[in-house]
Amino acid sequence: MNKKSNQFTLHHPLAFWLGTLAIVAGVLAHMPMFVCASDMGYQMVGMEMDAMMLTGMALIPFGLLLAAYGLIPRMAQLRKASTHAGPHFHAADRIPLNRQHWSLVAVLVVALTIDVMKPATLGFVMPGMTREYGLGGQYAGLLAFVALTGTTVGSVIWGMAADRVGRRATILLSALMFIGTAICGAMPSFQWNLVMCFLMGASAGGLLPIAFTLMAEMIPAAHRGWLLVALGGIGNSAGYLAAAWAASLLEPAFGWRVLWLLGLPTGAMILLLSRMLPESPRFLATQGLHAQARAVMAQFAGPGDVVEEQAAADGVKTPPGMRALLKGGYGPLTIGMTVAGVAWGLVNFGFLLWLPTNLRAMGMDPAAATSLLAKSAFLALPGTLLVIWLYHRWSTVRTLVAFIGLSAASLLGFFLLGHFGVGSVAAMVLATVALLVSASGVIATLVPYASEIYPVHLRATGAGLIAAASKLGGILGAGFGVIGLFGSMPLAAIVIAAPMAMAALLLARSGVETRGRRLEEIQELLDASALESAERLARR
Repeated sequence: MNKKSNQFTLHHPLAFWLGTLAIVAGVLAHMPMFVCASDMGYQMVGMEMDAMMLTGMALIPFGLLLAAYGLIPRMAQLRKASTHAGPHFHAADRIPLNRQHWSLVAVLVVALTIDVMKPATLGFVMPGMTREYGLGGQYAGLLAFVALTGTTVGSVIWGMAADRVGRRATILLSALMFIGTAICGAMPSFQWNLVMCFLMGASAGGLLPIAFTLMAEMIPAAHRGWLLVALGGIGNSAGYLAAAWAASLLEPAFGWRVLWLLGLPTGAMILLLSRMLPESPRFLATQGLHAQARAVMAQFAGPGDVVEEQAAADGVKTPPGMRALLKGGYGPLTIGMTVAGVAWGLVNFGFLLWLPTNLRAMGMDPAAATSLLAKSAFLALPGTLLVIWLYHRWSTVRTLVAFIGLSAASLLGFFLLGHFGVGSVAAMVLATVALLVSASGVIATLVPYASEIYPVHLRATGAGLIAAASKLGGILGAGFGVIGLFGSMPLAAIVIAAPMAMAALLLARSGVETRGRRLEEIQELLDASALESAERLARR
């Protein structure tokens, strides 16, 4: 085992790096055919895969398996060598932010930027892909559906994996999948693009909840909340900007395929920065790896600030897995946040996409409708700063509930405007700004809050489930759009407002305050709440 605490997960370094080289070689094996297509504007449709490309496709899954073997530690073997007492996390939660914390934040911002950049790129490749493959609207929409499905599945699977093999290990495996799925840019057929786009979505979907989980477990309690929300806001904005910048700079010269091929350098960037990425000491402690947990904490808190106790903090009380998210005090919170995530997906990927069409159907000029949305989006920009301030200074759970409730109220406003045929531009601007601000607030606080309330052995699983719920809402939004739900603004608004309101009520009743509290203290509050509920039921 490597003596550096942040590299303990490289159980077999040689296997990991040989696997990584195999993946890179597999991607590079696709480059000759891409270069040969330069005289055709880098259009590869109809080209037959040569022997080198087929060999490269075989190297990538082989490399992934080999790298995973080298990366994922055999916990039972490591635990035998760990005889130290469990660490105490009070000291780590009291220290001010230092250089180690900011280095971690910087790495996670880069990782999230790359993560968001992947699905954001989809919008920029669609026009070129549609022209090259000669796709109709139905098949073009299928690509977006497959990508969203991949991110949904990836959020769940990677979240569960992070709770079993570690946060750092799953982030690095996700980066390797970024590299491997870069060959999506060299696929001659649309069918292969669908397969690779699903895998690309699966790799991207899991990184976000793991990054939030690692951040929540490493940042001192006093700064955890606002940094989590800021991380999501900066990562999302930077990811979309990076995708737009890459498209404007590279696509005119090399075609749409080069945007997928960027998976190789961006994934490699995460690997290069991984030396600054520690494993969570709280995860290590739950695995019985107390010596490694203390070593990581010493890097962030200083050796003199790490104290011992006889049992690891936040010990595992229930078995890991999805079912545990519905037990005890976590059940109502999981249901409430899942419903809110699905409803947000319906708003973002359904209601807002159809809003310009519905505004025109109400008699508004098309140019005026577009201008209204642009002005509303501009007015909503300060909402991100408001979310950060409220989450940090006021209340975490009340901020989340307030923005979910505001989303429901905004949708109710659209229902009334559409039902009574009100064509007031001022009223439409007010409702649109309120919905954009509230929807941004919901997604900015939902996964951060999930990463704070669940115990260590369920934290990544829970955050992954909530992230998947928002993607599932997008999938449902696409389906509802096909059957015509969003063709009626009043009907769509009331259908989404109802679950939004239900989620707000459920979280207002069952949510716990996390602002400034240690993660272990939050677990104690939830355990006490669950015990009180059980006693009340028993008395009945």
